[in-house]
Amino acid sequence: MNAMSAREPPAKPRGIEPAEWDARIKLAACYRMVAKLGMDDLIYNHISLRVPGHEDQFLINPYGLLFDEITASSLVKIDTKGNKLDDTPYAVNVAAFVIHAAIHTSNHDAACVLHTHSDASVAVSGQENGLLPLSQFAMRFYDRQAFHDYEGVAIDLDEQVRLVRDLGPHKVMLMRNHGILTVGRTPGEAFMLLYYFERAARIQLQMQAAAAAGAKLVMPPHEVCEKAARQFWELKGDILVPGEREWPALMRQLDRTDPSYRN
Repeated sequence: MNAMSAREPPAKPRGIEPAEWDARIKLAACYRMVAKLGMDDLIYNHISLRVPGHEDQFLINPYGLLFDEITASSLVKIDTKGNKLDDTPYAVNVAAFVIHAAIHTSNHDAACVLHTHSDASVAVSGQENGLLPLSQFAMRFYDRQAFHDYEGVAIDLDEQVRLVRDLGPHKVMLMRNHGILTVGRTPGEAFMLLYYFERAARIQLQMQAAAAAGAKLVMPPHEVCEKAARQFWELKGDILVPGEREWPALMRQLDRTDPSYRN
C-alpha cells in the first residue's frame, strides 16, 4: 500500500450513519492503541462506545477477535439489554454487557467505557490504598479513584448496581484483584486515563521494589497532592481534557503504521 492510499479513508458501509461510522473508527483506534502498548489480554477485555444520538445503543468488540484485529466495521452494535443490533456472526462477552451496560445507562458522561487487565493496574488493585501519590502521573488520581471489590467473573446482573454505586462520580475505578475501568466522554479520554494510570502504577511498583531493598520513599504532603489533582481536573493553565491533544496524534501514528483499523 503506498503512502497516498494509506491516507485515503475507506468508503462508509451502506446503512451506517456518518456519526456512527466516525464513532466506529475512533473506537477501533482505541482498541489498536491498547494492543499497541501491550495493555490488552488476548480476546478478552472490552471497550464500548455509545452510538451518537442513541442513548440505548453502544458499540463493542466482537468476542473472539484480538484487539489488533478489530476494525470499524467488525464492531458489534448492541442495546443495553445485550441484544445484537447488527447482522454479525460474532457473540458479545457476557461480562462486557454486564459491566458496560450498567455504566452507560447510569452515567451520561460515560460515552466510552474501557476495561482492561493491564498488568500494573491489576497489581495495584490488590493493594489496600490502590494508587499512591508517588509520581506526577499519579497526582491526577489522588483521592479520585474508586474501588470495586472482586465478586468473581462479572456475569451476574445483580453486580451492576454495585458497579455503579462504587464508581460514583469518578472516571477511574480499580476492580480489586481484577483490573481497571475508565470512563470518558470520548475514546481518547478513556484511553488516556488508562495510559496515565498504568504509567503511575508501573512507577509505584518500581518504587516499592526499591523500598523493599532499603530505599526510602518520599510522599508529598496532602496539600500538594490535592493541589496537583485540582490542576489536572480543573484544567488549570494550559491543561486540557485527557485525549484532547494526545488522541489526534495517536490516530495519526496509527494511520502511518497500520490504517486497517478504519476498514
